[in-house]
Amino acid sequence: MSALLTLIGVVLFVIGILASVALHEMGHMLPAKAFGMKVTQYFVGFGRTVWSTKRGETEYGLKLIPAGGFVRIIGMLPPSKNSQDPTEPLRVRKANTGPIQSLVENARSAEYETIDPADDGRLFYQKVWWKKLIVMASGPLVNVLIAFVLFGGLFMLYGANVAQTTVATVTDCVIPADQATADRKCEPADKESPAKLAGFQVGDKILSFNGTTISSWDDLTPLIRANTDKPAVIVVERNGQQTTLQTNTILNQVVEKAGSDKIVSVGFLGVSPEQKVERQDFGFVVDKMGELTVATVKALGNFPEKLVGVAKSIVGGNRDQDSPMSVVGASRVAGEVASNNSLTGGERIAFLVSLLASLNLFLALFNFIPLLPLDGGHMIGAIWEGIRRGFAKLRGRPDPGYVDVAKLLPIAYVAASFIVVMGVLLVIADIVNPIKLFNG
Repeated sequence: MSALLTLIGVVLFVIGILASVALHEMGHMLPAKAFGMKVTQYFVGFGRTVWSTKRGETEYGLKLIPAGGFVRIIGMLPPSKNSQDPTEPLRVRKANTGPIQSLVENARSAEYETIDPADDGRLFYQKVWWKKLIVMASGPLVNVLIAFVLFGGLFMLYGANVAQTTVATVTDCVIPADQATADRKCEPADKESPAKLAGFQVGDKILSFNGTTISSWDDLTPLIRANTDKPAVIVVERNGQQTTLQTNTILNQVVEKAGSDKIVSVGFLGVSPEQKVERQDFGFVVDKMGELTVATVKALGNFPEKLVGVAKSIVGGNRDQDSPMSVVGASRVAGEVASNNSLTGGERIAFLVSLLASLNLFLALFNFIPLLPLDGGHMIGAIWEGIRRGFAKLRGRPDPGYVDVAKLLPIAYVAASFIVVMGVLLVIADIVNPIKLFNG
């Protein structure tokens, strides 16, 4: 039964990924067609074609490797400036052409092999800059929308874990954040926690801290941290009776906030809250999406550093729980969650929805990176074209024309190589040293 649930979890998650990819590519295709651009292919997957059908001028289909998708919009690469006829096949110059220039000209030639004279005016590069921007931005924006819908449904229909004012655990000792690991236990040299010294018990409901009324755990945390190592008078409700506890908070190194790597020295008490799932409103969804977007951008900035740790884990090093994963690793986690008997059915579904929503948000922000071959590279080209043409018009100068994004292809090849190496590295790590959310 466990194996069956694991398989179901993996299959459902993969279907969710493929649906997200299909919608991403549709986000490119629909506005492209609406703006009169010629779209010849719409495929989900890569490699060998498994199935396809042609409707009008567009071939729709599935490919063997379910690791992405693509839409072919004719004229993404403009012709070189010395050949303005888009129907004339381009050839690589035979003299004084270095390897990089050869790559660029070969790419141009491949782009225009199937163009007919009737396609003039329908090529991507010929369209006004804002239409190109909309076409390229719509793909990742669809992923943002998917993430918003999934998170919205999750938080508003199922709920989110909210820290209550009731104490769930009382820490025995004070352990700095840089020493806090899963197997780290209290040692004789460790100081006893202020909460234990005060006599806190599991189930105590905190009512006030130094005279300030507490209505949520978010009210309490900043008060404790700001109290540094000063006296603290805490009123709690225990077994229906109010009890006053006294202690001194202590300076300790803690993580600034969940998901952050920053360590701060602040006041520490030594209690953690009871968590309860509560349905949230639309404002919570918006705020949470903002927090997750900021966290994902930071994670993308730390990606190269994290990849070093992933590489080390392949040869026997420890794999961090917050290490990046490939689709293989994420699918494995989905299967692990689906078959975990310690979780309720609702908790399993909620986790899988959250995982798929997080993946969509990551894919969107990753594609917004302003480098070819990512969508952001074409977006930057379109924006720069609009700026150039706008300034030329304001100054009464001749129209400078389109931006030749093909000149950025050498950078695109390097970026694409890095993406491929990154993907292979993550897949290998997810096979030989996968992230495990649960023991056993």
